Amino acid sequence: MTRTHCVEKIGGTSMAATSTVFENVLIAGREGAELYNRIFVVSAYAGMTDLLLENKKTGAPGVHGHFLRNETPGAWRTALTDVLGAMWARNAEMFARPESREEADRFVAARIATLDACLEDLDRLRSRGHFCLSEQMSTVREMLAGLGEAHAAHSTALLLRDRGVNAVFVDLSVWNHDDLVSLDERIHAAFDTIDLSREMPIVTGYAGCEGGMVRRYARGYSEMTFSRIAVVTSAREAIIHKEFHLSSADPRLVGEERARKIGRTNYDVADQLANLGMEAIHPRAGRGLRQSGIPLRVRNTFERHDEGTLIEGDFVSKTPRVEIVTGLASVQALQFFEQDMVGEKGYDAAILETLTRHGAWIVSKSSNANTITHYLSGTGAEQAARIVEDLRRQWPGAQVTAQEVAMVSVIGSALSEPTLVPRALAALDRAGIGLVALQHQIQGVDIQFIVDPADFEGAIQALHAALVESDALTDRAAA
Repeated sequence: MTRTHCVEKIGGTSMAATSTVFENVLIAGREGAELYNRIFVVSAYAGMTDLLLENKKTGAPGVHGHFLRNETPGAWRTALTDVLGAMWARNAEMFARPESREEADRFVAARIATLDACLEDLDRLRSRGHFCLSEQMSTVREMLAGLGEAHAAHSTALLLRDRGVNAVFVDLSVWNHDDLVSLDERIHAAFDTIDLSREMPIVTGYAGCEGGMVRRYARGYSEMTFSRIAVVTSAREAIIHKEFHLSSADPRLVGEERARKIGRTNYDVADQLANLGMEAIHPRAGRGLRQSGIPLRVRNTFERHDEGTLIEGDFVSKTPRVEIVTGLASVQALQFFEQDMVGEKGYDAAILETLTRHGAWIVSKSSNANTITHYLSGTGAEQAARIVEDLRRQWPGAQVTAQEVAMVSVIGSALSEPTLVPRALAALDRAGIGLVALQHQIQGVDIQFIVDPADFEGAIQALHAALVESDALTDRAAA
């Protein structure tokens, strides 16, 4: 099968820079046939999903949070009105043609009126006190999530048509309980009648389907939609447009002038980033692309002519090199010591069952004859204490402790250089940073340095300077 088209996703922060997205991504100097054979999956404009669900960083409630908690009667209605105001304000900023703005405003108003009616009915029902609405609450969250993407996709299609582009609004977000098909089936149905050679589909990042997108993928649902569209339509390439490059380290930590674009890597590296919560793409979305042999490109929305970083399944750097230095500023190191463990089976499985029951996210693990250590991300001191107490009840003779540490990970598609670890340890020593633990897998994709949380930023800066910046200088000198 000849693959002629690409599927591209535009993130929420990039979507908010509307004129830049049009200039650098959607049109970007193209004319005629060059505009087509591209499918765009769009996220909600930055901040909209926070207003609809909850603030991703602070946890402040949006419409869903107010409706779920129901602490202040009518607060959800005020929050929904705020969403309408925010969407109309966004439309006012974007549309120069009055007729298009009016159409965009009517679309949003109609969707919000439908949501308002649904929430009003549920609010009245639960006030009776005889009904358990847990399943409906999950459905409410799904409906609210889809509104943000529907607004963004509809407005983008209108704006493109105002510029003479044959854009098609593809709304995957509309669904009901009589139409709960799989995500792949919904995509097939949506694209059956679209001619990619002369139409540009603008697709909602949310798709109504069986199982619920938010329920299954949390806030990473738009990347899953993007991935499955690429797989189902047999795209030649998948592209994500972000507000930054996939860089060798956080520019805020090492300085913009020191961080450098990775350029090329593989899906194994992308998985390691996802494991640390710093996703190039949602791991399940990346899996589908990798299995279908579709390369993923991560591009900076604000640098039109830069090709970004290409992620492929079989790429391995020809020369060993560190591609990225990143990590977690706070993880809980849960240590389980049992003198009688050696030669006995079952400890691993039982500890894992306990961690699963407590909802702990395991970033890494190490063990020897008598000790098993799990490094847990997103686990605070209180939750760690509950896990420790649970394990002590199960094994009164074991020593179970938890301590906060930081994890700095050095990642690359080829880390086989024999001097890498000695150079890293020397760099940490020069920076006055002590090592709590070190983990290096045989596969050679990442090396994890466990340090005191107070040394997290310093460790990233020291390792980046020694393993990335110095190698970059060497490469330039050799060239």
